[in-house]
Amino acid sequence: MEVRTMTDEIIREAISLLTQIKEDRFAPRNVRNMAEEAINILKEDGDLDINIDKVIQMLDEISNDPNIDMAIRTMIWNVVSVLESR
Repeated sequence: MEVRTMTDEIIREAISLLTQIKEDRFAPRNVRNMAEEAINILKEDGDLDINIDKVIQMLDEISNDPNIDMAIRTMIWNVVSVLESR
């Protein structure tokens, strides 16, 4: 039960960070759209480990975009760090 509670807290924190990215008007549209898609994946029913891995892959891919501001890239890396701590 405690493991599930920790995982739920990690998901809540990741969704909170992704929401900040999604609502950041300085973030490029493709990044905001990716954040919204990542939130939806994390909220999906199904295998949570698979959903987390999908989101980490998405975030890793978008963080390599050279056109992303360093502040946004850092926010993305923070989300990845939170999700990898599961």
